[in-house]
Amino acid sequence: MTKQWIIKQNRWSFFLSFLFFLLLSAFPFQTNLAAGDYTIEIYKSSRLLLLKKDNVLKKTFQIAVGSGGLGDKIRRGDNKTPIGSYRVTFFKENSDFHLFMQLNYPNAKDALHGLKNKIIDRKEFGLIINALKRKVIPNQETDLGGSIGIHGIGEENEEKLALHRDENWTQGCIAMRNDEIDQLRKFVHIGTPVIIFN
Repeated sequence: MTKQWIIKQNRWSFFLSFLFFLLLSAFPFQTNLAAGDYTIEIYKSSRLLLLKKDNVLKKTFQIAVGSGGLGDKIRRGDNKTPIGSYRVTFFKENSDFHLFMQLNYPNAKDALHGLKNKIIDRKEFGLIINALKRKVIPNQETDLGGSIGIHGIGEENEEKLALHRDENWTQGCIAMRNDEIDQLRKFVHIGTPVIIFN
């Protein structure tokens, strides 16, 4: 290793650290919510979705998550459900999965990780951050993947219900039974926070 290489690496590490702290201040994990707002907490390891209002538990639902196992989503095709703080950005009422609530994945944390690990380039990183600042859905076509959300099962039958009960079967989304996502929809709006834990 040359001295110049070490200096270059140290500058890059400093730049990424500085950028990360700027992003944390711009997109805080815990947001100030108005009294009466609902939040969703998802626990991948226990396969539970909690609906809370003013930090008081209102409903609990069994879910299925990504078939890629525990840990954070890193890239398209890993079939992992991301970990972190997201928001509901879009509803698709006539989805193949009954109802689809899209999240603002990738978020700033996902984009920074992707840039640092050369999964996305600086231009893609900038476009994602700009979309998040404007509170619109980030680019869903990068190597980070996209189309992550909360959805139903679609046409329910015994086989699908058994799979949903026993397995994590999605490609990275959070799945619920159709009647349960219909219940959840009554409390969710554009901007509802969704915090996903391992």
